Amino acid sequence: MQKGYVVAEIDVTDPETYRQYMPLAQAAIAAHGGRYVVRGGDPQALEGERAPQRFVVLEFDSREKAEAFYRSAQYQEAAAVRLRSSNSRVFLLTGAASPTG
Repeated sequence: MQKGYVVAEIDVTDPETYRQYMPLAQAAIAAHGGRYVVRGGDPQALEGERAPQRFVVLEFDSREKAEAFYRSAQYQEAAAVRLRSSNSRVFLLTGAASPTG
């Protein structure tokens, strides 16, 4: 089965409020069986002009589970805080399972 990923580009505009988002998001991710692959990531643009402050990559067992996480009431509560404290773009991706899982 192919893995599902949620990928976010985030530019924090209000660090104090964004700090409130982080534990809410972590709880929702854990509740839906997700795990962080990249968190922060110290992005450096190798091509193009866009270099967001933060990247977050989350992995789930399937695309359906990744989408269920994102659309869940628990995460949408967290997302409301993120939207108040950052400019962001969030993507849902499908990827190949790693050789070890």
